[in-house]
Parts: sequence; C-alpha cells; structure tokens
Amino acid sequence: MRGRLLLVGGAVLVVAAVAALAVGLPGSGDDPAAATGPARTAPVTRQTLADVEQKSGTLGYGTAVSVRARAAGTVTWLPAEGAVVSRGKPLYRLDNAQVVLLYGGLPAYRVMRGGVDGPDVKQLEQNLYALGYRGFTVDDEFTGDTASAVRDWQEDLGLPETGVVDPGRVVFAPGPVRVDALSAEVGDLVQPGSPVLTRTGTDRAVTVPLDLDDERLAEPNTAVTVELPDGKSVAGKVGKVQTVITPGSNGTPATTTLEVTVTLAQTEAGKGFRQATVDVGFTAETRADVLTVPVAALLALSEGGYGVELVSGGATSIVAVETGLFAAGRVEVSGAGLTEGALVGMPS
Repeated sequence: MRGRLLLVGGAVLVVAAVAALAVGLPGSGDDPAAATGPARTAPVTRQTLADVEQKSGTLGYGTAVSVRARAAGTVTWLPAEGAVVSRGKPLYRLDNAQVVLLYGGLPAYRVMRGGVDGPDVKQLEQNLYALGYRGFTVDDEFTGDTASAVRDWQEDLGLPETGVVDPGRVVFAPGPVRVDALSAEVGDLVQPGSPVLTRTGTDRAVTVPLDLDDERLAEPNTAVTVELPDGKSVAGKVGKVQTVITPGSNGTPATTTLEVTVTLAQTEAGKGFRQATVDVGFTAETRADVLTVPVAALLALSEGGYGVELVSGGATSIVAVETGLFAAGRVEVSGAGLTEGALVGMPS
C-alpha cells in the first residue's frame, strides 16, 4: 500500500511539472494575446489638437444699449419695438422735434457751433456729407460753411435753423440700430439722463456670459463655433467684450463677470429664431503638428508618469511618454520610438 501511494504521488508531480512547462510554451495556452500582443491597437497620428470649451449663450441681436435723453421735454413719439432706424431718421421725438440718429463711435457731448474743432466735428460733417449736404470741407473744424449745411439740414428736419447742433438733438451709434425695448411712454416728461429706449445692432449675434477665470477664451476676433437650436453649426468670432459688475445686496458681495458678444459669419444664420439658447465652442488652447494617441492608450507607470505599449513586428514594449494637451479624447505625446503611424496597445 505504501509503495502504491508513493507511485501515485510521483505521477501527480510529473503531471504538474508538465502542465507548468506547457504554460510557457508558444501556442499551448488559451490566450493568443500573450504571444501576439494586445488584442486592439491604435495608430499614432500627427495633427493639430484643439481644446474646445462649450459655453451657453443667447442668440439675439447682441448687447442692448440704453438711449437716454440729453434734454428735458415731453416724449411725443416713439418707434415700435423691433423697428430699424438708419442714419438721418428720428429715433424719438421730444417736444415734437426729432432726435436724429447719426453714425459714429463718439457720443455727442457738447454744443457744436462755429469756431469749435475736434473729432466730434469731423464725425458730424461726415454724416452731413453722407446725407447729401455739401459746400464744406470734411475736417475737424466747424466753419461758416459747416453752419450753412447744418441750417439746410435743420430746415429739412423741421427744426429751428440755428446752424448750431445741440447734443440733445442727435444720437450717435456705429450703424443702423434696432429698437430693442421702450423705456418711456409717449407723454412722459423726461429729464437729462432719463432712459427713453434700448437699442441693439441689426445683425444677429450671440451674447455669452463668462466668469473672469475664463477670460482667456474672450480674445477679440478669436474664431468660435455656434450650435443653433436646429443642430446646425455656424462659424463666428469674438467681438465686443465687456466687464459687468453686479452690485451686492443683503450682505452679499458684488460680482464681476464678462459679457462677450459673438458675431456670426453668416448674417442670415439663426434668422428663424427671435431669441434662443445656443452652445458656443471656444478654443481654449491649440497644439499644431503634434503626435497624439487616444487617452485610453496611456498606462500609469509604477515609477510615476505615463507610458504606452508600443507594438512593432509582433513584439511589444512599454515606452515612457511626456504628455501635453488633452482634447477630444486624444492626448499629445512625445517619447523614444514614437513616430507617426506607429501602433500602440489599447484596452480590450
């Protein structure tokens, strides 16, 4: 009996040894990946990598600007909300006299009459010339010829022909305006500084509120993409950037944010939407002509940092890599042996 037990035990040891040897032999296991490398691979690509951040904005006509009376009087006429007013046309009437829209970036801030000079005079003369009034030189001097053209203009408007332009009778804007909302009613008695209406531009635009931490996204003229409610994407660019300070109340501190106006490359884009919420893609960072791999290909190394499993000719090796920008599911990498088109292992 003892001899039989020893014989059986010896046989078990032999079988175990053979089984252990078989595990290490090629083609004898059940896992083909052990000999051929990872079951899935992905190529190393060379490309421009862009980190795009999505922010929510409002499609409308851009930031509304308040138009305030510059003189005391009774409001006797107002345009309809949504109306478009162009150069030389009345924006509202005060004491039944027109307050006229003119084009320019400098607001009316003083009485313009003979003997004064400056960029505001040139801006006025440019408007008179565009409206068809001639006989003067367009420069920064308000001469007798300028006063004569002003009197002709005032006559056509039904205003007293004084040859003097009062700041309460003109409103300057960069171009045609759209009446966004009325702040006063016909019959209201207003004083200098009283709000009369709010205006916007006439082109569709997107207004995006941003935290100060996102100021890097708001570089003027930076290209963006706007996804409309119907799923279409249109190109745009960052235009005006304003700092907005909201006063605190009931013990809460004031807050400071940014209001970014995005103009659309296609002026007709979004025409069917009076106002809508849209997604705006800002490019936070870009890396041009860099090697990239899928983020999932990264391996955490025991000594710290990251590596990838490089697959070449049926053999694999772990290569340490330096990572750069992460974007769109890929990551910028550099390391020994990494070239465009090389294969890296992917998790199955």
